[in-house]
Amino acid sequence: MKSSIHPQDYRPVVFSDDIAGFAFLTQSTAQTTDTIQWEDGNTYPLVKVHISSKSHPFFTGEEKIIDTEGRVDRFKARAKAAEERKVALAAKAKKANAKKAAKTSE
Repeated sequence: MKSSIHPQDYRPVVFSDDIAGFAFLTQSTAQTTDTIQWEDGNTYPLVKVHISSKSHPFFTGEEKIIDTEGRVDRFKARAKAAEERKVALAAKAKKANAKKAAKTSE
C-alpha cells in the first residue's frame, strides 16, 4: 500500500441540511470556514449540504413510483401493431406481385 496518500486530518465536523432542519456530527476531512455551536456546547466546523437522508426523496418515501406495468403493456401493444403492419405490408406486396405476374403472363 502507498504511504501518505490518505488524509490524516480527521476531526469532528457538523453536516447541516438547512432545508430539512437536520444536522449530524461525524468525523470528516471536509474543509470549511463556518463553525457552529453543537448540542454538547463545543464549537465544530460546519459543512452545509443541499440534500441529506432527511430530505432525499428515496429516504423520505416520496420518490416517484413508475407505472412499469402500464409501460410494459404499451410496449407490447406497439410491438403487436408493428407486427400486424409488417404482415399487412407483406400481404399487400404479395398481392401486387401476383397481379403484376398475371398482367405479364397475358
